[in-house]
This record gives sequence, structure tokens and C-alpha cells, in this order.
Amino acid sequence: MTEVNLAQSAQKKINKYLQDLGAALRTLPSVQARDIVAELRSHIVDKVAASGNMTAAVVESVLADLGRPEDLASLYLTDDLQVRALASGSPLLILRSLFRWASLSLAGFLVLVSSLLGCSVALALVACALLKPIHPLTAGLWRIPDEADSYSISLRLGFGSVPPGSRDLLGWWIVPIGLLLGFGFFFLTARFGLWSIRRLRRESPIGAH
Repeated sequence: MTEVNLAQSAQKKINKYLQDLGAALRTLPSVQARDIVAELRSHIVDKVAASGNMTAAVVESVLADLGRPEDLASLYLTDDLQVRALASGSPLLILRSLFRWASLSLAGFLVLVSSLLGCSVALALVACALLKPIHPLTAGLWRIPDEADSYSISLRLGFGSVPPGSRDLLGWWIVPIGLLLGFGFFFLTARFGLWSIRRLRRESPIGAH
């Protein structure tokens, strides 16, 4: 195979890689996707040129270092979602970003679980406070006895009867306390999510770039 044919073969490999990358980035705005592809093309060409010889083997090595185009696109899509979450502070975008991060690493999964737990506690507190006027005799924070001559603490939304011997610990105070703590948990969970996203982007080669 002549040197010209080798160069053409190497260029075809680059074009195919970038074509697959562009297809995987189709959910991004077209201008943004084109900019990413153009930036990667320049990066690949520079890396190949630094080797001093555009051969199929060199190109394959450079592309292998970048990883599969689908995996690289996933990193770019994750970074785009994180940027939008940081800019807007939207809880929905934060959760979507954490869900995507969770699919990429164990650390992301742990952050997602922690955030979902915080949101669940916040939602339960707010719901209990709002349902207290509707179920005044059963909604609240209850001390419930059990068979082992002990007791458990249960946050009840008011659906169903309360076990005999139970005691409402807060009464109507659950309304202001539940709302205050519930929205406080929402705020802290959102801040934790944003902090985690910022830290992830500092450690990510794409985010750092």
C-alpha cells in the first residue's frame, strides 16, 4: 500500500470515528455538536502529527486513547447536563445529572442514592405537615409501642388508623416544623448535588477542559 493510500486509510478511520461521535451527540444542539466534533478532529490530527507519520496504526492508537465514540459522547452529554444544572440550580436537572453520573461510576451512584434519600425525607416531612389539617388525628410524628415492650418513632401521613397506645409527639407543631425541616432538607440536598457536580467536573477531563 502506497504512502498516499495509507494516509487516505488513516483519514477514513478518523472520519468514521467522528461520524459515530456526531451521531451519538444528536441530542445536543447541532452547533454545539459540530463544535465538539471539530475540536476532536483538531485534537486527533495534532496527536497524529506529533507522531511524525499518519499511518493507520498511529491513528488507531490515538482513537483507542479517546475510547469508543459512544462512551466519549456520553461524557460530553453528561457534562452538558451538569453545566445546565449548575447554571439553573434546577432540582430536576440536578437529579437528571446525578442519574447520568450514577450510570458511569460507583461514586455517582452513591451520590444519587444520598440525594434521593434526602429528597424522600424532605418530601415526607412536607407531606406530613400539609396533611395534618386533613388528618388531624392520625398524621404526625408518632411514638408507637411494639410487642417487645419497646417503641418506634414513625412519621405518618394520616392514612389508616394509629396503633393503640401510640402517642402524637408533636401535635400541631408538625406543621411548622415539618415545613421548615422539609424545605431545609430540599435545600441541603440540592446544595449537596451541586457541590458533587462541581467536584465531578473538576475531576473530569472534559469538564476541566
